[in-house]
Amino acid sequence: MGKKVKKESETPCKETFEALPVESKTPATAVLLLSSPEEEILIKACEAIHAFAEKGDENKVSLLGLGALEPLCKLITHNNKLVRRNAFMALGIMAINGDVKSALKKIDVIPSVIDKLSLEEDTVVQEFATLCLASLSLEFVCKVQIFENKGLPPLIQLLSSPDPDVKKNSLEIIFNLVQDYQCRMAVHDLGGIPPLLELLKSDFPVIQHLALQTLQNVTTDKDTRNAFRGEQGFDKLMDILHNTDFGDLHAEALHVMANCLSDSESVQLIHKGGGLTRLMDFLLTPNLPEIQSSAVKCIARVAQSPENCKLLHEQNVEKVLVELLSVADISVKTSTCQAVAAMSFHLASKDRFRDLGGIPAVVQGLSSESLKLREAATQALSTLTHNNPLNAFAVYEAGGHEILVQQLCGSCPRMLANAAATLGNMARQDVIRSSILSHGAIPALVEPLKSTDTQVLVNTTLCLAMLACDAEARAELQSAGGLHPLVNLLQSYHKEVLHNACLAVNVCASDEPTAVEMCKFGALEMLQEINQSVNRRSSFSNLAMISLLNSNLSIKYSLTGHLASNDIIGDGFYDAGKAPAGQRTLTLEELSKQPVNQHRPIIVVNTTSEKKKEWDKQRDETLPGSPTEKPWKMMDDVSLQVLVKEAKDSILPLNDEREQYAALARLVSEAMGGAVETEKLHEFPWVLHLSELKFQLQSNVIPIGLITRGIYCHRALLFKCLADCIGISCTLVRGEYNRAWNEVLLFSGDPSSNGRSSQSCRYIVDLMHRPGSLLAANTPAAVQYQTI
Repeated sequence: MGKKVKKESETPCKETFEALPVESKTPATAVLLLSSPEEEILIKACEAIHAFAEKGDENKVSLLGLGALEPLCKLITHNNKLVRRNAFMALGIMAINGDVKSALKKIDVIPSVIDKLSLEEDTVVQEFATLCLASLSLEFVCKVQIFENKGLPPLIQLLSSPDPDVKKNSLEIIFNLVQDYQCRMAVHDLGGIPPLLELLKSDFPVIQHLALQTLQNVTTDKDTRNAFRGEQGFDKLMDILHNTDFGDLHAEALHVMANCLSDSESVQLIHKGGGLTRLMDFLLTPNLPEIQSSAVKCIARVAQSPENCKLLHEQNVEKVLVELLSVADISVKTSTCQAVAAMSFHLASKDRFRDLGGIPAVVQGLSSESLKLREAATQALSTLTHNNPLNAFAVYEAGGHEILVQQLCGSCPRMLANAAATLGNMARQDVIRSSILSHGAIPALVEPLKSTDTQVLVNTTLCLAMLACDAEARAELQSAGGLHPLVNLLQSYHKEVLHNACLAVNVCASDEPTAVEMCKFGALEMLQEINQSVNRRSSFSNLAMISLLNSNLSIKYSLTGHLASNDIIGDGFYDAGKAPAGQRTLTLEELSKQPVNQHRPIIVVNTTSEKKKEWDKQRDETLPGSPTEKPWKMMDDVSLQVLVKEAKDSILPLNDEREQYAALARLVSEAMGGAVETEKLHEFPWVLHLSELKFQLQSNVIPIGLITRGIYCHRALLFKCLADCIGISCTLVRGEYNRAWNEVLLFSGDPSSNGRSSQSCRYIVDLMHRPGSLLAANTPAAVQYQTI
């Protein structure tokens, strides 16, 4: 910072008075003389302090301790030109010391320094004033002060100073200021681009470097890039890039170029001037990794738009990038992977990378010790495999999926998100999905489901949805504790996270065990709330809700009061009555463990034979890792097994469908107490019977086969259960006040007669009063059966 750009020269202003022998005095004396009323003494005192401070940091700190700062800060505004000049020289040289700089921050000196930056001021004053500000501008508070005190306009003017030291110091201050967005915008507004470009022609490399570094910052702004283009900035950059003598400037020039290449108009302009061809040359420059890396970053920036991708594709840039993937330098490999990722949004480039053998080279980057390279490699693979099965298979053949699964356990959110995205893309193919699962992908996804990073959650949930289409994978997810964090994501207010979480829930709800487990964690209540929200509901949330209910018919019936003909009741189905709004429906196991109460009993279906249970028990005991604690099991229901056998033996042989329904209705009625006249319904002792059963069993859960005095709701459930067992079709509908009924669909007419098709009619099956009667739906008789 203290080094001058120009050689030391004699002081331009010659003294017109006798020299005061201040040099022979101590620094303390010189500091004391700063308070003298005589201008000649002030001039020599400041000169002596400058000479003393220039000899090293210890002297600067010594002067600080002697109290030199405050009088010097006052003297920089002195009316005498020589006093002012020498005071600035002393203050400027002292300010480059850290302790002095800290002390200066507490003195409001910046406005006074800025005030002396005009072009009319003495060049030496400009030099040391800017030297002082260059030191202070490293501090955020001072940067704000310089900007707020309108320091930028005079500093930009000083970029055109004939003095190289003034140029360098002013440029250094501007470079420090433009680290902040507000100042970057101001440089463009104040016309700072032309003088910055002019400095690229400087004879002094330090100025050229600073100018390029400053341009690199300011061209991150779109308006500034437009001004840069309007001032023929690209031509000036190309002059540098084409000049081999400026090799040390090429990397920084390429950084500026990379910023500007995000605009299609700029790309076309550079291409017409041969800029893209020159970039390609830099890509293959041997033994210059920094230049190669910068050139590749330019390519990545160009590839941000589809039009530019097409242009690069025509230049066969993929071939060059594949070659760069094999270089030794990590930074070049990293930049190349990023460029591959950018280019891979272009379909033709995706295929070309594969054809050129680039995918195995990218996969190799996954095993690098460099975190940045691993991250860039996963990013490249994510875009390469997106909607491209052939590329996904190429990654699989290169063994990439195994390493990607390992990366799911990493701590870098970007890498984790990219790995999950790639695995999700690959999992669409059965053979790859099986292999991914065999390497432990499901347990590895559990922890990322708890992440606070949005992109990790978006990609992880989608990956899970792709992998969990296998029953074994769903069971593995449940045993690994992954269902709870998945269900928790239904509370997300991020649209994409919520959509993908619903998609994963929909897939995981394909079988009853995972559906029941998710319901245990409140999935249904959350989905109900989502589907009632105007802003959060979607086809995804509706699909998840339907799937969850379809795999958990007990809860579906409890919530909706309706089971369709294709909702097949199986063992473990239970009727716990209508679910209270907003309250979680308990599982059968939870209900079974409750103490006997006065509420309506829970009716359960269990057709499992004793022999099958014994086989299951033996199988469980032989499985490795089987729990020693006996699992909860449903109560046997031999009576129901007898009814199922009787239904199969006596009803299936009947040829007429109407007669099958009638016969099944009579069987159900006989099993549950026979026909009951409507007028005597209040005398039917079903309530007392159920209470006695609960007392005998010491349980709130009653197997349906044990009910010998059943009313509408019990008979309708038994009818549905037996119908499903023997393969005839019917619905189950819950009404009010213990009413329930079954609807069946029958066809009438002869399809072959007169070309007329048969007509279908819906009927309510009478199980209570005239068992076996079929009541046409919506007729008075049917309505009476459905109501009190």
